[in-house]
Amino acid sequence: MALTGEEIARNVAYIRSEIRAAALEAGRDPSGIRLVAATKTNDADAVRAAIAAGVDICGENRVQEMLEKNAQGAYTGVPLHFIGHLQRNKVRQVVGLCQLIHSVDSLPLLEEISRTAERKALVQDLLLEINIGNEASKSGFAPEELPGVLRQAAEFPGIRVRGLMAIPPVCSTEEENRPFFLKMRKLFIDNCEKKYDNIAMDCLSMGMSADYPEAVRCGATLVRVGSGIFGPRHYT
Repeated sequence: MALTGEEIARNVAYIRSEIRAAALEAGRDPSGIRLVAATKTNDADAVRAAIAAGVDICGENRVQEMLEKNAQGAYTGVPLHFIGHLQRNKVRQVVGLCQLIHSVDSLPLLEEISRTAERKALVQDLLLEINIGNEASKSGFAPEELPGVLRQAAEFPGIRVRGLMAIPPVCSTEEENRPFFLKMRKLFIDNCEKKYDNIAMDCLSMGMSADYPEAVRCGATLVRVGSGIFGPRHYT
């Protein structure tokens, strides 16, 4: 059963308090962390309730679902991000509509985004997805590939690299993800000052419903929370 607007508001308030506590514990300013509502499988009314409750951003995983809800005005009032796996044949539907694409996991996709953005006379902000656990089942760049990828990204005028994104291996407790989050933070710091015209790395997207406080303690600037806001997902 879908949650009511009041229940969503209580969840958002609780998550905000958790983010604040984790940030202060790490000596960080809580205002530097933005809450992305992962809205997959939730209808336009639930998305509006989350926005009314104070989420900073809406993040969609599926292009068709995003287009349907956008046509209903579901995201009015906050930026829209694309946070799911993006196929190259869907790039034209995402570029320019989403403020930020979190999940760029290959050079061919990077090139396609740049080419599409140039045709639309804009520059698309994006994050590079890192396979921080070196898992064969996951997409993304290997950590050691990042310097070379940034050099190649500098050749694509239609994009601007704003930072990194990762989904660590599934762990039984959020503390088990800490080494992966810390590795991401180090990778981000080591590469955030690359001197390229279209590299402006200020976003580190990591942490979801099960582990966002630990991600905040380790330096996340964007946390993607779905079930923590909307309750368990109901797939059809």
